[in-house]
Amino acid sequence: MQNRNIFATLRWISVGLIFFAAILTVIHLVIYSRVRSTFPTGMMVGGIPVGGLTQREVADRLILVYNTPIEIRYKEAVIQVKPNTIGFRLDLEAMLAAADMERLEEPFWSGFWDYLWNRRQAPRSVPLLSQLSEERLRAYLQDEIAARYDQPPQAAAPVPGGVTFIEGEAGTVLNIDRAIVLIRDAMRSPGSRSVNLSYSRISPPRPSFQNLQILLKQIIEVSKFDGILGLYMYDLQNFQEIHFAYQNQMLVPPEIAFTAASTIKIPIMVSVFKRTGTPMPQQIQQLIESMIERSENDPADRLMELVLDKTLGPLEVTKDMKSIGLSNTFLAGMFYPGAPLLTKIQTPANQRKDVNASPDPYNQTTPVEMGSLLRDIYQCAESGGGTFNAVFGSSITQTECREMIRYLIRNKIAVLIQAGLPDGTQVAHKHGWIIETDGLMHTVSDAAIVYTPGGNYILSIYLYHPVQLLWDPTNELVSNLSRAVYNYFNTAIEK
Repeated sequence: MQNRNIFATLRWISVGLIFFAAILTVIHLVIYSRVRSTFPTGMMVGGIPVGGLTQREVADRLILVYNTPIEIRYKEAVIQVKPNTIGFRLDLEAMLAAADMERLEEPFWSGFWDYLWNRRQAPRSVPLLSQLSEERLRAYLQDEIAARYDQPPQAAAPVPGGVTFIEGEAGTVLNIDRAIVLIRDAMRSPGSRSVNLSYSRISPPRPSFQNLQILLKQIIEVSKFDGILGLYMYDLQNFQEIHFAYQNQMLVPPEIAFTAASTIKIPIMVSVFKRTGTPMPQQIQQLIESMIERSENDPADRLMELVLDKTLGPLEVTKDMKSIGLSNTFLAGMFYPGAPLLTKIQTPANQRKDVNASPDPYNQTTPVEMGSLLRDIYQCAESGGGTFNAVFGSSITQTECREMIRYLIRNKIAVLIQAGLPDGTQVAHKHGWIIETDGLMHTVSDAAIVYTPGGNYILSIYLYHPVQLLWDPTNELVSNLSRAVYNYFNTAIEK
């Protein structure tokens, strides 16, 4: 009887325990169901922890974080930018769907078992899914940031009446490609939503070509030079040119015939090289050196007699110049006193009636034609091409053109164009002046290739005065013009 009572008691205890376990299980099932309806602890969506949140709460949190304006710092400016302004959009549906798949991927009962035994699953993560319109972002950076806060560089400006330039100012420009990367990263970050934009500094540009021309004209006008002046300048990098002439302080059409004087020795040198093979005989080399470097006339005559034609050498030079398009440049006789004029040559320049620089019937040129000849030599020396190659073919090689320039560089006189240049500047040039039969100097000229750090250029200047050219003011005028052109190319600054 006693054993039967003990057994009944145990049975009721077992039933109670089972009932309690069932109730506890139901309770935990309810709790687990509630937990399973939210996202698990440790889960990340778009870099944001969402453990314990419902789908709606996750969406609200993502919107709150990623719709917060980012802060852009550009130089001194601080700009708040709303994401939708630059085309940023969250793909909420895709992220929430991916998060749900992660949440519901585990079977219910195995997940419940892990829950009962407090076995934590590895944290799950759903990456940020978003879109950004690079086109809108780029447009925003250009129109709202760069347009407002970039500083364009200010070109150096000429000093009125001087030969120098007022210092320009460097500019800044937004690095838009780099900014797009930085802003895209900030938009996709839940915490680092501040961006420091970078920019590049732009050196001041050289003055405008038009300003250089204005400055050159001002220098002439300030000098009060009342003769005839022709100037030609050619930028060997950008192929721009300045070409003008003055007569008695008034602008006139520039194609004026001047006495070439010793600058005609450049065409003579070209004609000699055209007809002389390599290696060049030592005697010819010495004669060219004396003609160019020391500007002697006898070597010029000897070269034409030996290489061109004993009698008609000057006309061979003229023919060569005409073949490359220089219709106003000619040599009609030898240099020696009393040399006969071989022919009277009429050109478009010396037939003008509006201006007359009393050009010598023996040798004439214009500033633009002598400058063009130097340009042809330069192009041939640099690339082997240009007019020489087209007209003379293999008769004049690139090596020979470089040799011509070496001869011209040896002409060091420290006046005229060279006087306006810093010491050590390489100048390939030929100067010329002549004392007329009245014992006075009426024409001075200098034509040069100038090599500078800021660019190489051609400068050809011819001056004539019917009464007399005084050396000092003439030299100062040419020197100032030369210095102004050098300063333009090298932005020589004087504050």
